[in-house]
Amino acid sequence: MTRTTIDLWVGFFVALGLAALLFLALKVGNLAAASAGETYTIQAKFDNIGGLKVRAPVKSAGVVVGRVSEIRFDPESYQAVVKMQLDTRYRFPRDTFVTINTSGLLGEQYIGLDAGGDTDMLKSGDVVKKTQSAVVLEKLISQFMFNKAAEDSGGSGKK
Repeated sequence: MTRTTIDLWVGFFVALGLAALLFLALKVGNLAAASAGETYTIQAKFDNIGGLKVRAPVKSAGVVVGRVSEIRFDPESYQAVVKMQLDTRYRFPRDTFVTINTSGLLGEQYIGLDAGGDTDMLKSGDVVKKTQSAVVLEKLISQFMFNKAAEDSGGSGKK
């Protein structure tokens, strides 16, 4: 083998390695192209969205049915408004319950859809009324600590 052939093969494998790293970075960053199918938009208002981010998955029964497309603050209601793009293959009743969940104990947050029993389906632009905000771990810990401190200081001194 000549020096030129070896250099060509090394260059090929370096380019292949860079392409693999780019692919992994896009997958980890959740920036890879979503399904190219048709989508429809729904909105939901929450008191607290925790660490929810744009492009977070929208799941129903553990299956990804869409993505979060926009998060904004409504200055009139003082709530976060979350816009979601759902795949048109998946239709949900108007009384669907929307929650913000966490994957594992400290994992990423995602939107969960629990279908209701209404015969009318959500249409593009609809606002879902039934929502449950994110459970913020820091708030739970502080409530626990406050209750524990109140319990200890309000005791009768018995041991």
